[in-house]
Amino acid sequence: MKGILYLVATPIGNLEDITLRAIKILKNVDIIAAEDTRHTLKLLNYLNIKKPLISYYKEIEKVKSEILINKLLDGKNIALVSDAGTPGISDPGEEIVKEAIANNIEIHPIPGACAFINALICSGINSKEFIFVGFLSTNNKNKKEKLEELKNENKTLIFYEAPHKINSTLKCMLEILGNRNITLAREISKIHEEFIRGKIEEILEKTQDTKGEYVIIVEGTSKKDEKKEFLNTLSLEEHYNYYLNQKMDNKEIIKRIAKDRDTNKNVIYQYFLKNKNK
Repeated sequence: MKGILYLVATPIGNLEDITLRAIKILKNVDIIAAEDTRHTLKLLNYLNIKKPLISYYKEIEKVKSEILINKLLDGKNIALVSDAGTPGISDPGEEIVKEAIANNIEIHPIPGACAFINALICSGINSKEFIFVGFLSTNNKNKKEKLEELKNENKTLIFYEAPHKINSTLKCMLEILGNRNITLAREISKIHEEFIRGKIEEILEKTQDTKGEYVIIVEGTSKKDEKKEFLNTLSLEEHYNYYLNQKMDNKEIIKRIAKDRDTNKNVIYQYFLKNKNK
């Protein structure tokens, strides 16, 4: 019988922020795959858990995935943990999940802490719709290109950033996104937990000599979507033909029209069904 792969969320700061289920899984699995075994060992010692540890960090993810898959195929149950938070979210995990799916291995998420979710709910910025970007490229050109790609997005944008890069990243954001409202969150659930809220310009003055990885929550653009405004001036038939000329199928066209017009797709579908033979 094949083993089970558990993706176990661990605390992002305060060691008490771990679920009872996560503790139970860590106690019962055969092996724990950890982003940094030294870091995970501190948590396991705190929980009085002794288990074999296998290193599983980004640079060796593909190689170690193969080793872990073989162990799972041999019937071993494995828990994958990152240094903090949920595996696979800007941390190793994606590769082994793909391999486990390809090998029909059972995968179970063990929910828990996630830094960007906790930063978002405390930000005061729209949490209804958001785009999680994670870490921007360390290459300045690529970083600016990504921000250019996102600058007209009206959904909330979420980034991770290292403390020594926070100022340069905020300056890029100011240059490309404009002086928007943002929230910086750092040291979440730790003694020096901090949320810094305000415009990018004023926050730039408050990020000198700070420690701890940042979550940056950026409000979406308030600029109107010109394409959407144009499409809504068209009749439904013209709107349909606009997407039809882009070689979209009927189902996708109905979906796009409904989104453009902020209405239920069934309303659009019924309209065309009713008027099909007219």
